[in-house]
Amino acid sequence: MDTKKLRQKILDLAIRGKLVPQDPNDEPASVLLERIKAEKEQLIKEGKIKRSKKSESADKPHYENYELPCGWKYDLITNICSKVVDGDHNPPAAQKQVSQYIMLSSKNINGDTITNLDDVRYLSQVDFEISNNRTKVTKGDVLFTSVGSIGRTCIYDLEFSVAFQRSVTVMTTYIYNRYFKLFLDSPLYQNYAFDNARGTAQKGFYINQIENSLIPIPPLNEQIKIVEKAEQLLSIVKSIEEERINVYEYVSQIKSKILDLAISGKLVPQNPANEPAIELLRRINPNFRLCDNSHYENIEFDIPESWCWATIGDIFEHNTGKALNASNPNGMLLDYITTSNLYWDRFELSVVKQMPFTESEIERCIVTKGDLLVCEGGDVGRSAIWNYDYNIMIQNHIHRLRGKIDVCTRYFFYLFMYYKMCNLIGGKGVAIQGLSSRDLHNLIIPVPPLKEQHNIASSIDLYFSKLDRITAELQ
Repeated sequence: MDTKKLRQKILDLAIRGKLVPQDPNDEPASVLLERIKAEKEQLIKEGKIKRSKKSESADKPHYENYELPCGWKYDLITNICSKVVDGDHNPPAAQKQVSQYIMLSSKNINGDTITNLDDVRYLSQVDFEISNNRTKVTKGDVLFTSVGSIGRTCIYDLEFSVAFQRSVTVMTTYIYNRYFKLFLDSPLYQNYAFDNARGTAQKGFYINQIENSLIPIPPLNEQIKIVEKAEQLLSIVKSIEEERINVYEYVSQIKSKILDLAISGKLVPQNPANEPAIELLRRINPNFRLCDNSHYENIEFDIPESWCWATIGDIFEHNTGKALNASNPNGMLLDYITTSNLYWDRFELSVVKQMPFTESEIERCIVTKGDLLVCEGGDVGRSAIWNYDYNIMIQNHIHRLRGKIDVCTRYFFYLFMYYKMCNLIGGKGVAIQGLSSRDLHNLIIPVPPLKEQHNIASSIDLYFSKLDRITAELQ
């Protein structure tokens, strides 16, 4: 379920009069607008507000042309507001001392509310009064981010006054403010604001554009009903999203548990007929000696008798690729991948670069089908198996691991995933910070019998694919 599209559909139906039935007994919007007009004229006469600049016709369509329900009417935002003003265009310098006089910007308008009040600009009382005199925000005003991140909204609900930078537009409306906000949040208006934003480095949707925007206005009683229904439906959508997050977290926990069972020899049954792991290692090196994992404090499990502790260097030939050297053009120009192409269990190959490789460098840096690649830097330990039918080269921040003998590379891929999950590689304050060739060579790992390696990898693949199908259905 696409909850973003569902939310947009609810808002779209709301502003088209299709979310709640019309009541012919409701006072038409035209009567409401005449009353608003008369009230504004009186305030202008009394000098309490200024007359708006010459506006465009309210009959001129700004959006796709759709017929309004009976009792509705289009009007300009300037005609249904007593105030449409943006914040200070030249905000005063911030003072280091924390004070009660604060200035907000668009970064503080998020998630339908005012946020990050610990990340504000503190002003002197004099500077605050000058800036605040421009917007004079009051409880119930509708806020709209109009520069930079355009289109975030909220209703001002603080018990104290704040000043604003230009990136926030403050509006006092005569119609139901929650319906007004709902319209501003609708895909119709969001797309209109985005498409008509002006500027190069930082786009803005400015005061005159907002004032001259058309808004479909229902009867006042219907505005209230629309908001009640829309907020009820949107709360259900939010609950679905929260449940989805819970499912994602649950799936992640299950995957972690599967890896934990797998790497400790508890995911698949032990088969005493399987050749012990030590025989596999002695075929690689007749002089192989068992390793001690006691210096790994984070490894708190025993392994089955048929398993043994070894190092990556016991199992794999490994090396990193070539460092980029623009001053050395010698060699054949070949495609190569970097850590930006290497993700967990996959490669992103839409952008692949080239550099020259000599014959000796090709032998050291070439990747063939079945090789395990591991990030040496960045997201240390991130791994994937190269399963393409063509070869490619690697740069110096990727390790290439190739078994000295036939092993189940997929098992060792999951082993890196488990070690990363347990903070045994990568990051500050863990067993290995970064993953140099020496660190990789000496990395102690649990090695199962060869047949069990395949069984473990196949079982993890099966369980993970089922879990991935669950999360895919939530998309």
